[in-house]
Amino acid sequence: MLTKRYGLVGLCILLVGLVVMALMGSMSSSAKTPSGSGTGQLVGAQDAAPAGSYDSYGGGSASPSAGGQSGGAPAGGGQAGGALTVRNDAKLGMVVTDGQGFTLYRFDKDTAKPPMSNCNDGCAKTWPPVTKEGTTAGSGIDAGAIGEVTRADGSKQLTLGGWPVYRYAQDTAAGDTKGQGVGGVWFAVAPDGKKAAAPAPGASAYPSEMPTSAAPQPAPGGAQVSVTTQPQLGPIVVDAQGMTLYQYAKDPSWPMRSLCEGQCAMTWKPAPAVDPTQVKGVNPKLIGKMQRPDGTWQLSVNCKPVYTYTGDKAPGDANGNGKDNLWSAINPAGKPVTGK
Repeated sequence: MLTKRYGLVGLCILLVGLVVMALMGSMSSSAKTPSGSGTGQLVGAQDAAPAGSYDSYGGGSASPSAGGQSGGAPAGGGQAGGALTVRNDAKLGMVVTDGQGFTLYRFDKDTAKPPMSNCNDGCAKTWPPVTKEGTTAGSGIDAGAIGEVTRADGSKQLTLGGWPVYRYAQDTAAGDTKGQGVGGVWFAVAPDGKKAAAPAPGASAYPSEMPTSAAPQPAPGGAQVSVTTQPQLGPIVVDAQGMTLYQYAKDPSWPMRSLCEGQCAMTWKPAPAVDPTQVKGVNPKLIGKMQRPDGTWQLSVNCKPVYTYTGDKAPGDANGNGKDNLWSAINPAGKPVTGK
């Protein structure tokens, strides 16, 4: 009887021990599981998820790096614009370019009043922001239109007319405008910060460029370039309409180049090239032409580009002579006039 009792006790102890061992084994197995396995699995799930779409930014298909980010500092990294300039695009009219000639853009989802950039993360990889630091107002850019906006990462982005300014990653060469109209929200930026827009039919794409129909033609019995006598200056060279032609002291003769662009060219209009056989009073050998950055041809006299002045209202006016000590009417030899 006693033996049976001890046998039952032993059996109970054995069962309890087995239960305890099972519990300890379970706890041990749990303890050996890597502490990061739970979160690691979640991270893996995020990594495997489809990359985020940036179609609303117009960059979803443009750059493989445009998706997959959520939160954090703006990506893409800004780059200085250098000396901004204005280029006449055959389709878009006046557009702003950076110092390397790359087209600059604005984003419809940004705001100008107050300035605010809404292109961050993957968007900013496709559309890198132009930094304010290292950017200056070059030819044709009003320094007063330049400003800055603080981005989400604290960096300072360039603004024009209040609008944040960007490059486009798919523009690979100076003059490219592949970003124009992307997503219906990205547009090349004009000098005043507005969207660049093609000129109306019949209008000039470049403020200094005459429409073809208005290009100087020989007047009956006249010439495209001729000489007239101005009361104060003596013999001066004029165009087909009798308007005085000027040289700009800053323009180099060799290599011949015009340094009057943008706003300057709105005031001092490059004279269109002419047929040297339609010249009167000037040696035809002095008549030449040079191609401007916008592709138009400008008249040159004695290896210097020449211009008309918007301040001259009637044939024979020479109101631009001596302007800023840089502008001069020219004599039949293509030299600055010195007076009678």
